[in-house]
Amino acid sequence: MTNWKEIFQKIDDYRFKIPRTFKEGMRADVVIYADEQMMPHIVADNAHLQAVNVAFLPGIVGNSLAMPDIHLGYGFPIGGVAAFDPDLGGVISPGGVGYDINCGVRVLRTDLTIKEVKPKIRDIVSRLATNVPSGVGSEGPLSLSAKDLDNLLINGSKWAVSHGYGEQNDIEHTEENGSMQGADPAYVSRHAKERGTSQQGTLGSGNHFLEVQMVEEIYDEKAAAVFGLFKDQITIMVHSGSRGLGHQVCTDYIKVMNEAVRKYNIVLPDRQLCCAPINSPEGKNYFAAMAAAANFAWANRQMLMHWTVESFAQVIGGSRSALGISLIYDVAHNIAKMEKHKVNGKEKLLCVHRKGATRAFPAGHPVIPEDYREIGQPVLIPGDMGRYSYILVGTEKAMEETWGSVCHGAGRMMSRAAASRTLSVSQLLADLEKKGIIVMAASKKGLIEEAPEAYKDVREVVDVVHNSGLAKKVARMRPLGVVKG
Repeated sequence: MTNWKEIFQKIDDYRFKIPRTFKEGMRADVVIYADEQMMPHIVADNAHLQAVNVAFLPGIVGNSLAMPDIHLGYGFPIGGVAAFDPDLGGVISPGGVGYDINCGVRVLRTDLTIKEVKPKIRDIVSRLATNVPSGVGSEGPLSLSAKDLDNLLINGSKWAVSHGYGEQNDIEHTEENGSMQGADPAYVSRHAKERGTSQQGTLGSGNHFLEVQMVEEIYDEKAAAVFGLFKDQITIMVHSGSRGLGHQVCTDYIKVMNEAVRKYNIVLPDRQLCCAPINSPEGKNYFAAMAAAANFAWANRQMLMHWTVESFAQVIGGSRSALGISLIYDVAHNIAKMEKHKVNGKEKLLCVHRKGATRAFPAGHPVIPEDYREIGQPVLIPGDMGRYSYILVGTEKAMEETWGSVCHGAGRMMSRAAASRTLSVSQLLADLEKKGIIVMAASKKGLIEEAPEAYKDVREVVDVVHNSGLAKKVARMRPLGVVKG
């Protein structure tokens, strides 16, 4: 195995650099946020080489970045972040967004406490599993008309709320207000729309989940108070994406981008990084389709939240307001955004790719909801179903170093195939039950692929983000009940 110290220069305890001299043709350095204990696995996985490949892309500004949850992905590593300047021939790449466009997470607060919910947790998980469609190819209670689907692809969460699935406040506490500008259903293929028509309001499979949690630790009393968090409180996390529609958009545009690479004479170290100039017809069309898929995902999580609230009301009794349920925030994980950032002291409009990474804007930023502007954007980092999840806030340091980005989760240590080969479902369920965690899953195979042992310890990942100054810890939650896709 290659010794990581032969490849990386250590900047400090949480930053490691591969200089652009590592390979001829690199246009940027690579900086990975991690600690020394994580580095051998990162190198063994070859994820660092994907971050190196990103540094070859035209128009890249700053560094090719990777977060501590880095692992092997398609094109970009998962945990990869990079920004491209349209004025310098900067590109947009489906491999820098991912197949599950706007896979993301939202956290709901409640007025409920562990004392009230613990005796009913099995009933709550069972009701959630009944009310929320999950699993591969799952279909929801809606079958949208072509016109409704197009409206949803343009308006995202706003469409869902206008049709009775939530409240205005939910929109204000969603990244991009749940509706990304520039979305155009005309650039989403008929096949992608067919796949999405009946999947709106479904959890899906893989690492997607609904999780009932308890606030176990408060690190920042002021920020926690702004978010309405307190110790022993019940929170709910929803993790899902754009389902088959987003997957098909990615598939469709990878074909388009393979042609664009030839058309624009772009030389790539890896075909999976196929791309087109941001301002080219191909680049603009992909952005319009990707934004539409992102809006589909925001509407999806909005509807999943609605059915989650209904499930709690059915088991506990009372209305949403009586239970004190409100949305803290919703963030995207797989997305490319046009954002203003400073480059060498000058403000520039850049295309920021976050692949398995999430936005972390600091206090005072104008896109943050007004009630959070004094403390910074909520950063939501889920762990695995046997350990913890975290809420943090973004910082100025993240804006300076990572285009306002941090990690999106724990990151895999073991492939899905390896997890299936080496772990036992019955043992996993018994271990979780011992910890007081009730789990219901659409499939045994899906459950074992998502076992805690298949993931890095999210505490270590979050500590890197916190100690490097990219985000500040606010609260830690532990799971009580989980519905897996």
